Amino acid sequence: MKTDAQLKTDVANELQWDPSINSTNVGVAVRDGIITLSGHLDTYAEKYAIERAVQRVQGVKAVAVELDVKLAPDHKRSDSEIAAAAESAFRWHALVPSERIRVKVEKGWVTLSGEVDWEYQRSSADKAVRPLTGVIGVTNSVTIKAQSTPTNITNRIRDALARQAEREAKNIEVMLSGSTVTLRGKVHSWAERAAVQGAAWSAPGIAQVVNELKVEN
Repeated sequence: MKTDAQLKTDVANELQWDPSINSTNVGVAVRDGIITLSGHLDTYAEKYAIERAVQRVQGVKAVAVELDVKLAPDHKRSDSEIAAAAESAFRWHALVPSERIRVKVEKGWVTLSGEVDWEYQRSSADKAVRPLTGVIGVTNSVTIKAQSTPTNITNRIRDALARQAEREAKNIEVMLSGSTVTLRGKVHSWAERAAVQGAAWSAPGIAQVVNELKVEN
């Protein structure tokens, strides 16, 4: 198991390794495997990239994000410009049903609402907006349309976990309540945690996934 000092060094090195991140703007503190990030950034896209970079580091148990986005002068855009850019991004994105998603922008913060059939459509809308110039944050309030849930869906999810995350499948409990799946257990990395969550979201009829998986070494 890594010490907090080793973990801090690994996180700092990973931030420096990612060319989309200006690591000099990021403060890193570690306590009991929990990473706290602080600082001021020029774009929301960089904030997301930092979170992803930290989650790639083996040994990270949790991440507390205290990063603020303060746009550089050349990155500032009006709310109407951001809204228009988001609508355009949706129209050109093959995985986003643009006619079913509404966009609201307030002081650079984008809120998405509406209803789609699948989680991949919901997450694709988020990904399309995240890197737009002028965006300081995104709230994704898009919901998944209710569908009938097959009677054997729990077994199908477990089968998917065995295919995609074989090492972790034995340690994961899958509970179904209506159209909500709850995942409990232990995984060895954030990447495995995300893979398990993605497998659950791919099941037909699932409107919500509650991920209570813990990352342990």
